[in-house]
Amino acid sequence: MADRCSIVGALRQPTLVDFPGRVAVTMFTAGCNFRCGFCHNSALLGADKPGFTWTRLDEMCERYRGNWIDGVVLSGGEPTLALDVEEIVRFLKTRHGFAVKLDTNGSRPECLRRLLPLLDRVAMDVKCAPASYAAFTGFGEVAAVRESVELLKSGAVAYEFRTTVIGRFHTDAEMQGIGALIRGASCYILQPFLPRPDLPDPCLRVEPRTAPQRLEALRVLMRPYADKVLVRGS
Repeated sequence: MADRCSIVGALRQPTLVDFPGRVAVTMFTAGCNFRCGFCHNSALLGADKPGFTWTRLDEMCERYRGNWIDGVVLSGGEPTLALDVEEIVRFLKTRHGFAVKLDTNGSRPECLRRLLPLLDRVAMDVKCAPASYAAFTGFGEVAAVRESVELLKSGAVAYEFRTTVIGRFHTDAEMQGIGALIRGASCYILQPFLPRPDLPDPCLRVEPRTAPQRLEALRVLMRPYADKVLVRGS
């Protein structure tokens, strides 16, 4: 085992929302193969950040367990790019007894397939309709995204698909393209876009927050594509 792992940070406050049924802490890896203009974790896009030592991660986990935390959300960046992602998941589950949820963009189905037996939940971001991926995310391997969608729909682990809705981009037609991709899903989440001064795309820094009325209209529009369609964070 190397001295350091790929975990580069963790949120101070636990979450009661991101991992249903768990009091969870969110941990982050660095590096991403997408370049989304609305990314709220753009500081983690580069992969050259030193990770925590395993000893430090061990001490953090012991402290979390003492504070009633029983789950870890492994986010990023894109965690499936980390060479030691499986080692991290096993460390969190086997050594410390945490349930583990993975946040992923679905770009590495081969890694996702290996991880599924170890995971308790997966949240996959579906950024846009398949035809828009290359322009919207900088990632054009749509077949990989489709494969990840189908892997999750197979029901091997609890999962959710989710989309951050940007008003001027996510038209009804765009959303129906997403619907065709995820058709038959068990759970689909709509999230509002939140403008911030540090977003990678300067134009989006002044884009209005997604209106609750628009999210509700999309919840109705997307009902045919998933068993459960929810709005989160409105």
